[in-house]
Amino acid sequence: MMASLVSESAILKAVVSTQSTGMALSETKLAIIPGGGGTQRLPRVVGVPKAKELIFTGRDVYGEEAEKIGLVNYCVEQNGDGNAAFVKSMEIATLLQDRGPVALRMAKKAITEGFEAGPVRAGLEVEHEAYMGVIPTTDRIEALMAFREKRKPNFKGE
Repeated sequence: MMASLVSESAILKAVVSTQSTGMALSETKLAIIPGGGGTQRLPRVVGVPKAKELIFTGRDVYGEEAEKIGLVNYCVEQNGDGNAAFVKSMEIATLLQDRGPVALRMAKKAITEGFEAGPVRAGLEVEHEAYMGVIPTTDRIEALMAFREKRKPNFKGE
């Protein structure tokens, strides 16, 4: 990445960039290929044809295009403090505060490991295992009680 204006939430991995943030895998300009998984991760994010274009040309992709092709989740206009991507990331993180921590971890596991498992059937097995991991939690019981009592749940991550 060309700029440090990309911020990422640890659990959600929602990538936020500003309109002027440039990103590129420009290694082919140096007669090498992207390392560190670039040739494998980029196609999974933007699709094979777009990944080939970006890797073969090494061209820069900026905020709005990066959002359009799914390279980033949000493109925001830079603010006067120069921290617009961080501010947006914090807004997203604030939304997660009211979610069950175990459920967030298990959902992340189901999505990540399920996707990597290959066929949907294998992914569904991973999802089932993750779902079974939230059933015995005190957070799940707390959520049900809070719903019944029409109050906000108090999750403890247990």
